[in-house]
Amino acid sequence: MDGRKEELLKLVGNDPFLTQEVEEMVFLEEQLERLRKLPQIEVHPKTGAQRATPAAKEYIKYLQQYNNVVKILIRATGTDEADEESPLRKWAKGRQT
Repeated sequence: MDGRKEELLKLVGNDPFLTQEVEEMVFLEEQLERLRKLPQIEVHPKTGAQRATPAAKEYIKYLQQYNNVVKILIRATGTDEADEESPLRKWAKGRQT
């Protein structure tokens, strides 16, 4: 994953404040990949009842953390598209006047 880390560091401009976030992102990607390979659902042999495995619960937890890190990096690099006004909002404002 050193290649992935280098790729992300280039995107953030080797900003020393964002290096920790990049390292966290690479760690989370590794954990998500490992958990993705494990069974996500257990089925009771007699009743057929299904439940999420511990791996599925961990996957959800890590995925949420990963999404938060992505949001931080997007905002920090200034590539947040949410700051721009959407075409729908432009159209709605045009209709109000």
